[in-house]
Amino acid sequence: MAKVKISTVVSVSLCLWLSVVLRTVTVGEAARILAVETIAGKSHWYFMSSVLRSLTDAGHTVTVFTPFPDGDRANYTEVDTSRDFPLKLDLDVMKTIHDYRDPFVLTNLMATMARFYCDAIYSNKRLTDLMAPEARGRYDLLLIEPLGIDCVSYLGDALGLPVIYSIPSPIITFAERMFTGEISNPACVSNIWASHAVPGTFIERLTNTALLTYSMTKTRYDQLVTVFTNPRPYDLAPTVNPSIIFQNSHYVSESSRPVTPNVVYVGGIHLKPPKTLPKDILDFIENSPQGVIFFTFGSTIKVSSLPKHIEQSFKEALANIPQRVLWKYEGEMKDKPKNVMTRKWFPQREILLHPKVKLFISHGGMSGVYETVDGGVPVLGFPVFYDQPRNIENLVLNGMAISMDLLSITTEKLSNAISELINNEKYARNAKIASDRFKDRPMTPQQSVVYWTEYVIRHKGAPHLKSHALNLTWYQYLLLDIIVAALVIVFLVTFVIFKVFKYIKIFTKYKVKTQ
Repeated sequence: MAKVKISTVVSVSLCLWLSVVLRTVTVGEAARILAVETIAGKSHWYFMSSVLRSLTDAGHTVTVFTPFPDGDRANYTEVDTSRDFPLKLDLDVMKTIHDYRDPFVLTNLMATMARFYCDAIYSNKRLTDLMAPEARGRYDLLLIEPLGIDCVSYLGDALGLPVIYSIPSPIITFAERMFTGEISNPACVSNIWASHAVPGTFIERLTNTALLTYSMTKTRYDQLVTVFTNPRPYDLAPTVNPSIIFQNSHYVSESSRPVTPNVVYVGGIHLKPPKTLPKDILDFIENSPQGVIFFTFGSTIKVSSLPKHIEQSFKEALANIPQRVLWKYEGEMKDKPKNVMTRKWFPQREILLHPKVKLFISHGGMSGVYETVDGGVPVLGFPVFYDQPRNIENLVLNGMAISMDLLSITTEKLSNAISELINNEKYARNAKIASDRFKDRPMTPQQSVVYWTEYVIRHKGAPHLKSHALNLTWYQYLLLDIIVAALVIVFLVTFVIFKVFKYIKIFTKYKVKTQ
């Protein structure tokens, strides 16, 4: 009898507990999301696809236009756009440096490049068919990577959807005003193309201010000229500002800075649970008593295109170290050092998590930055272009990296840098500290993406998260109208005071003469 009573009490308690819990669980419907990858860069797609996988894993349905199709799966449909874009893979190192390394040269190209991509996006018939009035209501949300000029609004306005931006780099500084309504203070926030993590000297603050001013002005000027001389339909679309911006940033790779509430840091979202290393690579690593160095310039830069004298410097420096080397290299390497293994592709994530990896030689791409930070591995950086110099400098600021100029290296300089990074324990120690900070989050990047996407849908675009600066003209935002009004008032008061004193002086002289 006692057992029956206990069983009954337990059953009733369980039912009451379940009723309370179930009332606190939010029951939501699967959202229908349209996604568009606008740039044919593999690293851009890694970030976007990771965001989309988080959403499909949460039960949402995604249709994506992408130049890098992976194949359909449950809740996920792809539209192949690879024919619309020239794919940026295996770029020549020297040509890339020549064309894109100088930030002012890159600024001059941005508007033209952005317009090219905008034209490519809207040349896709399947996408333009979705913009027809009868297609409205098919989706709940548009997730898209923005460009340096605003052609995204054309699609968002035509579909009548809230927009979420996917930005695979730190915030694009010269377009920040367009994205968030704000402009970062160049006195303390480095430009995306700067070669420093934080502008710490007068010269750095001066050049940082000049770069921000020039990049914003030049990009806007080029856009306006094109609009007046050869306008496109997307130039005339009403602006649709993003509800949320998923940005590939973290406080390890991006120095602390003010951001608007709708900017969500999800740096490292592409990191997946590691797989087992291939046996030959695993044996190569584990049979190295002094550890291993991993050398790659990612999926965009072709390492085998290095000038012969630079490649020879790497070979000579790496041949004289006790560590073994995994070197991502396209094709057959002549005179390969005995301690080097080359492959066209390596499982980078898994290698950087192996405890025997002592150093990562990298160009500073954002995906690799987060993989090495997650693994707690020091970095020898050779940034090539775009955000890479600042990415590496942020690791230098964290005390876990050394940055070098690729074009001025010698065997001696390389050997000294490698020896310093491996033998000085402070770099490994600081890399572990950065790794601990990177992993210490209230929720994972995947959970952040799902939460904020659903938040935007629940709150019908979440307009309350957008900065009111978006409602101001440029001169209102910069307080130029207030400054002009203040100057006018100062002028008028000064003028009145001047006149009063003038009349007093005249009156005094007249009074003296009449006495």
